[in-house]
This record gives sequence, structure tokens and C-alpha cells, in this order.
Amino acid sequence: QTTSSALKGAIQLGITHTVGSLSTKPERDVLMQDFYVVESIFFPSEGSNLTPAHHYNDFRFKTYAPVAFRYFRELFGIRPDDYLYSLCSEPLIELSNSGASGSLFYVSSDDEFIIKTVQHKEAEFLQKLLPGYYMNLNQNPRTLLPKFYGLYCVQAGGKNIRIVVMNNLLPRSVKMHLKYDLKGSTYKRRASQKEREKVFPTYKDLDFMQDIPDGLFLDSDMYNALCKTLQRDCLVLQSFKIMDYSLLVAIHNIDLAQREHAMADGTSQTDTRRPAAQKALYSTAMESIQGEARRGGTIETDDQMGGIPARNAKGERLLLYIGIIDVLQSYRFVKKLEHSWKALVHDGDTVSVHRPSFYAERFQRFMCNTAFKKIPLKPSPSKKSRSGTTVPRRS
Repeated sequence: QTTSSALKGAIQLGITHTVGSLSTKPERDVLMQDFYVVESIFFPSEGSNLTPAHHYNDFRFKTYAPVAFRYFRELFGIRPDDYLYSLCSEPLIELSNSGASGSLFYVSSDDEFIIKTVQHKEAEFLQKLLPGYYMNLNQNPRTLLPKFYGLYCVQAGGKNIRIVVMNNLLPRSVKMHLKYDLKGSTYKRRASQKEREKVFPTYKDLDFMQDIPDGLFLDSDMYNALCKTLQRDCLVLQSFKIMDYSLLVAIHNIDLAQREHAMADGTSQTDTRRPAAQKALYSTAMESIQGEARRGGTIETDDQMGGIPARNAKGERLLLYIGIIDVLQSYRFVKKLEHSWKALVHDGDTVSVHRPSFYAERFQRFMCNTAFKKIPLKPSPSKKSRSGTTVPRRS
């Protein structure tokens, strides 16, 4: 177990070096072989002619597919100096709530990036995915799939610690009132007792259906944009034979937040200090689904901090932060086993691991029928008297 501070330090030294040395290489198109390059550099604690001295033990830092990832970062509008500044100018913050996978999570101090430790198998799988991921992003940078900005490995004391740098879906500057990990499966999809006791639990499908039985209501343009994006993303995952991914949905309730403020202050002043919006292009939930469509339009995106405006059945105003997560557990190799015995124990249709196409269809159906709904258009005045509808309307 490398101490966390040593790992954080090694990551920052390594990234500083690799991004710096990359900037001296001229821009060029990505070639097939770029996906398979691994650059490795040794960091002795006393320093070398290439690397600075440091207080940690000697370590080796590897960068996978540096030219390909440089292209991905560029595609997402992340300039090299911003990437470096975000990740390396201040200490990384360790997130206590690590995933079920036992991964460590760090977030950059400006909230822009997540660094997650991944298993050897997952890192290998991401490498295999890169050419297809590249092709997909070129055709469609508007996606809810994870945005991978870099894959690295820190080797120290005979251990390999592999890390991936990704977009941060949940800005710490926005208080999330509820958080769900949804797969569209109902088998054993309830948060454990242990999870429920956490400060900020991640609930699951059955909890969602219980807590929000009517679903989350979106304006029809927004609903269409979201479902179209999900459909496209699922097709990509299916083509890679990937399954068992989830949609992470975090909900900020604007009306509840205002009530909380009022109670805290005794007055109803809202916080005027607005946190800086994210720098990365298409990195917010809102941009992921509709990008340029509304730029300069009437939507007051400043107030939404990148969230997708929605309402609950009570008509309260919400902001949703969403993204597809857990795409690196590759189905073909790992999951074959699980399905064969789960199918014996439980009827095969509801079990959460199934053929990729079935998985994708069930996932989309759940998201676009159960989780998200269209706000019905306001009935015209003549019809209003007849339809005593209780569905929330836009004010």
C-alpha cells in the first residue's frame, strides 16, 4: 500500500512530465500505432537530468497512448496548460466514498477531473477500446459516456497502480440531494444497509421506483435530446459487447435548497458566490446531450451549473447531473461465468448481466419510460377546464 500522499505526489510529477514532454512534439493526426504506445520514465528520488528530485521513494511512471489521449483532450476543449494546472498546481483531494470496486478516487482541487484507480484488466480493456472510442468521439463528441483524458501507471515498490483521468460528473459546488446508480434491472437492485448509512448514499433502481414513482419530468426538447444521446451511447457500448454499465443520476433540488438556505440563515438570501463553471467542453450533463443546440439561446445556463433542468411530480425544480459509468468491466471475458449461474438461480430476464443487446435495450427502456418523462405540453385554454391534470408544468 503506497501511502496516499506519495501516490498523489507521484501522479502529479508524472503527469507534469508527460504533458510537458508531449507539448514539444508537433501536433499531427492520430495513427493506429498511437493507440498501443506506452511511454515509461523513471523518477529516482534524487532526481535525474530529466526528472526533478522528490521526497517519495523511487518510482516509474508510464503513460499509455500519449498522442491519442492528447487528441481526446483537445476534442473536449482541454488545453494542456489547463489540464496541468487543474491536476498539478494544488494537492489532489481524496474522496472517501470509494466505489463498490474498491477503487480509490481523487478529484482535482478545481473540481474538474476525477482520478480513479483501475484494475489491470480494466486498463487493458480501455487500451483495446481506444481505436473504437476514437472513432466514436470523432463522429459524436456529444456523449454521456465517460470522457477519458489519460491512462497512467505508477510503479513503486514492485506494485503497479493504474489510474485513469476522467470528467467529474458531480461538481462539489452543487449540493446533491439524491443520487442513484441505475441499470434498468430489478434483481437485487436496492442499496445495502451499509450504503444507506453513508452521508451521501448511492441508491439503486428499486429505491428510485419507490422514491420517485412518477419519474423525473423534462421539457420535451430536453427529453428527446437525452434519449437520443442514450440510444447512441448504448449502441456504441453494445458494439463493444460491454454491459453492466449504469447511469449515475444525481439530483439537486432547487426549491429544497432554497428552503434549506432560508432555514440556515433565518433569511432567504441565496448564495451569490457562484462557483466557476467547468472549463472542459461538453463536460456538463447539459452539454453532453445538447451541446451547441441552445448556445446563445434563451436558456439561462449560468444558473444551472451544467445541470439538466427537470421537475419532480410535486413540481419542484431540479437540476440533474448524469453520466454513464462503469463501462470498463468488459462483458465478454469476465461476465460469461456470472450469467450462467445467475440464470439458474433466478429467471434470466431481470438479472442484471445479460446479452449486450438485451442489456442495452432494457437500459434505454428503463431510462426513457420509467426514470425520465416528458412534461406534457400545456393544454390549450379550451381544453384546460376538462383535463384536471396534476402533472407539473413549466412556470
